[in-house]
Amino acid sequence: MPQRSVRYRKQVEIVGGSSEPVSVDEGIERIKKFAAVGADRSYKNGRKRKAFDQTVELVLHLGIDPKQADQMLRGAISLPKGTGRTQRVIAFCDESMAEAAKAAGAVDAGSDELVDRVSKGWMDFDVAVSHPQLMGKVGKLGRVLGPQGKMPSPKAGTVTADVEAAVRDYSAGKLEYRNDSGGNIHLPVGKVGFDTADLKENIEAVVSHMVRIKPSASKGHYLKRACLSGTCTPSVTVSVG
Repeated sequence: MPQRSVRYRKQVEIVGGSSEPVSVDEGIERIKKFAAVGADRSYKNGRKRKAFDQTVELVLHLGIDPKQADQMLRGAISLPKGTGRTQRVIAFCDESMAEAAKAAGAVDAGSDELVDRVSKGWMDFDVAVSHPQLMGKVGKLGRVLGPQGKMPSPKAGTVTADVEAAVRDYSAGKLEYRNDSGGNIHLPVGKVGFDTADLKENIEAVVSHMVRIKPSASKGHYLKRACLSGTCTPSVTVSVG
């Protein structure tokens, strides 16, 4: 058995640790109660631990075979109530588009100079978008951006002729997703401080999107399990369909 933290044990003691599925509303309320439980401990130097607005993550276990190319899921989604955070975006584009991309929210934009900067290890950004004409140069960054999950891709909507719009969307919190090797999709759906109704709307938007893009080759039960968790909380299984 793994050694559980003081915080975890207090959360389970106060709220309960049942693994039985609950409604989305009840699941959200449990996460909020979990997040409100502190460990009541200080750092060794006596400094108190600071509370923070934890991110709420939704994990969907789907009935897909990740080894089959026609069942892999990858794309992007904008949540109706946002995620509670902004993203740092860079844009690989012609110099004539660079100023518009920066005005839309890009932390940097350009062509050869930006490619060179990233190739030398600069990674102070969350998302990279690219104009299709620049992919010949950006493709050389695959070994650098690929392992970071930041390589522009047409499937994710990060390779597009409308660079300005892509920068604006991703800066505002548009999310990329990709199933893992176990057939799971992990996505942040907001912050613990969000209203329950707003978190529920985001969760329902993700579930509806995943149902809509269900691979035709996927057979049997598709939405196998859904779990919610906070940054520092146990998970809660919820019923989503």
